[in-house]
Amino acid sequence: MSNHEIKDRFRGFLPVVIDVETAGFNQKTDALLEMAASILRMDENGDLYIHETLEFLIKPFEGANLEKAALDFTGIDPFAPDRQDMPEEEALSQMFTKVRKELKSVGCKRAILVGHNAAFDHGFLNAAIERADVKRNPFHPFSSFDTASLAGLVYGQTVLAKACEAASIPFSNSEAHSAKYDTEKTAELFCEMVNRLKRLGGWPLVESEPEDSMAAIFNSGK
Repeated sequence: MSNHEIKDRFRGFLPVVIDVETAGFNQKTDALLEMAASILRMDENGDLYIHETLEFLIKPFEGANLEKAALDFTGIDPFAPDRQDMPEEEALSQMFTKVRKELKSVGCKRAILVGHNAAFDHGFLNAAIERADVKRNPFHPFSSFDTASLAGLVYGQTVLAKACEAASIPFSNSEAHSAKYDTEKTAELFCEMVNRLKRLGGWPLVESEPEDSMAAIFNSGK
């Protein structure tokens, strides 16, 4: 049995990395076109890693706005004849089933979204949940971990490609802007930052002698 469990790392939350590709910036009016989710696990040493990545191509909801500039930027053709997409409700139901199963498996209480500029992805996810009226959402409704902020702190970089470069994570600009690729790179970045903090002694807190522990230092106000 591992001495380190993911349920203990983020006070019962399971981090799930999410990226969405959309047809604009307005979560209420613009189409959600792609969504991917990387489920993370923790090894026996307490290091995070990517366990599984789910990918969904999504049909624009009825009446959705499709901004040409956004489609040109991502290169997504929502009406390509060979595009194997599905309605928002089906994609969300499949993802939530997987996440709930993982929550039960690792003993976590709830999932928490991890994203690069997480408010954008979280906003589109919540708007899709509301439109599709999907029940039993396993994600916290507003809390998230933002890798742009974390990378700014750790590496002095907030752009995903630049942060990955600083973290020695290979990044291809030609493959970027697909939900699956960006999700996995964001997940690699998040894992590296969390694992790096652990290597520096940040988690778990040292438990040998109270005067030597980080907890004692923080509690002393020094």
